[in-house]
Amino acid sequence: MKTYRIASYPGDGIGPDVINEAISCLKKASQKHGFVIDITHFPWSCEWSREHDGRVVPEDFLDQLKPFDAIFLGAVGNPKIVPDHISLVPLVRMRQEFDQYVCLRPATLFPNVPTPLANKKPEDIDLVIVRENSEGEYIPAGGEFKMGKPEEVVIQTAVHSRKGVTRIIRQACELAMKRRKVLTMATKSNSLTHAMVFWDRILAEVSKDYPELKINKMHIDALSMALVRSPERFDVIVGSNLFGDILSDLAAALVGSLGLTPSANINPERVFPSLFEPVHGSAPDIAGKGIANPIAAIRSAAMMMDFLGEKEAARSIEQAVIDNLADGKVRTPDLGGTSTTHDVGEDILKRI
Repeated sequence: MKTYRIASYPGDGIGPDVINEAISCLKKASQKHGFVIDITHFPWSCEWSREHDGRVVPEDFLDQLKPFDAIFLGAVGNPKIVPDHISLVPLVRMRQEFDQYVCLRPATLFPNVPTPLANKKPEDIDLVIVRENSEGEYIPAGGEFKMGKPEEVVIQTAVHSRKGVTRIIRQACELAMKRRKVLTMATKSNSLTHAMVFWDRILAEVSKDYPELKINKMHIDALSMALVRSPERFDVIVGSNLFGDILSDLAAALVGSLGLTPSANINPERVFPSLFEPVHGSAPDIAGKGIANPIAAIRSAAMMMDFLGEKEAARSIEQAVIDNLADGKVRTPDLGGTSTTHDVGEDILKRI
């Protein structure tokens, strides 16, 4: 029987709450479809740092994670214990050092889920944001000078490589070919005259290989406005690390809740493990209260199964989520319900 080794890294805040429900659904799907999920739990977190000299992960955490087939992450961050720019370092390092350069963030409006947009139906919002995940604005390139003084200067530099930009645009084109054949690239070449002009130029080069695609580029501000006004225009959206990050949170709001949107951080060559996580953060203010929505984590588990080749299991999890939302009786407060995290997880589990 096929066995998959999964590293479970629940992290901080609501991470453990939602990951527990998702793992239950994973195990149910594996039993139904005839494979084994072998889960190893890693307790690293801001709380863990209290007993480990302020470190949120051990120094060799990448070496510990490398042998696994995939990494399943809840969320990281609790600013009351560790500043966010420190607690986020392990996630960024995994993305960069495991070369998880493709971040996929689907946003789909499901039946019986309210959207803040007037007169929009489920068929109007079904898109995927493809975020460059390994370089760009999130490279730690920069520094400080004369800290704390009136003349203090801070420099933060984005790094965009031909290899990095070309491969993410190509990945987005390939995905668009499998969907509705519409690709939009987020740019800002009217102001960022080096980095985004470079992205525009690479798009023009790569797009020659995809004559069947309808390809547009839009400035990030106009694109954000258009997503709100006419989300039905969009199918696959590709952008830099920062642009993709911002757009995916906006898209999550359009489909009803951050608690619904999953993500995958993929190393397509499978040299390193890929990482799967909900788009939402750790929300430490509601941790342990039993009100966090586990659906984003459960759908991230489905994306993990799909990537590992267990497509029937992935479909069964995703369909169970759709059925839960369509029924509308068991839902967490972010969707207007009164059910607990475990109630929703249990309802989806029974539907798999």
